Amino acid sequence: MRGSLSPRRSARANRVRRSIPGVELTYASYLRIPQLLSLQVPESDGPEHDEMLFIIIHQVYELWFKQQIHETEGLRRMLEADDLIAAEATLGRILTILKTMVGQIDVLETMTPVSFLSFRDFLASSSGFQSVQFREWEFILGHKRERPLANYPEGSDERATLERRLSEPSVWEHVLGFLSRNGLEIPREAFAEGTEPTRSCVALHAELIRMYRELPRLRGLCELLVDLDEGLQEWRYRHVKMVERTIGFKKGTGGSPGVGYLQKTLFQPIFPDLWEIRTEL
Repeated sequence: MRGSLSPRRSARANRVRRSIPGVELTYASYLRIPQLLSLQVPESDGPEHDEMLFIIIHQVYELWFKQQIHETEGLRRMLEADDLIAAEATLGRILTILKTMVGQIDVLETMTPVSFLSFRDFLASSSGFQSVQFREWEFILGHKRERPLANYPEGSDERATLERRLSEPSVWEHVLGFLSRNGLEIPREAFAEGTEPTRSCVALHAELIRMYRELPRLRGLCELLVDLDEGLQEWRYRHVKMVERTIGFKKGTGGSPGVGYLQKTLFQPIFPDLWEIRTEL
């Protein structure tokens, strides 16, 4: 009927803005620009020039981690709903954000070791090792470990968040559920993750190989997961080399192990089965 609103448009029209009624919504108020720009507070005397860059880069990383968590939660819902097109589109977005995250290391590497050391002592015990959101994203993807929980006090919101993520099904478990509903016979043991990183399941390999050879519609999803896994390994490698060129093999701030620990995190795949079957294809 002409002039009537569709149900979807009507629902949009009836929504109430969260901002204060009667107050004009502007670019600055919508994005909370004044509050955002007040969050960069250097600790060094002076302050040292490059500390502002250091703060902004890491705050931007935390915003990207927040978005990656948001997108990955959406990915799990799409897989549950068997919406392959939406799931692949979301994975594409996750990959694009990840490339941006890796690219930001180029900006951080414009800071020389001397300029970083000019304010490093002011960081005290703070360390990127303590980023709750990055751990949270790792756990959602399937790289679960109980050990990082020790960095957060019992009863804290941060620890509660990570404990909840440890108990949730990972992205890989959701992928397996999707594949099982779309023509693959997934062995029960492939779902047994617990609170450890996703382990390879040899009993699953034959079905994955069959999928790659006979079911190209599903193969595309798995190749996007391999892209994500490779991107995460690139992120870790660039992070290691950035730390090494900045502080060498010194311990990290907060007593974290520094480069030695970071090197051990390299080449740990999130989706090991998708790598192992390549020898057999």
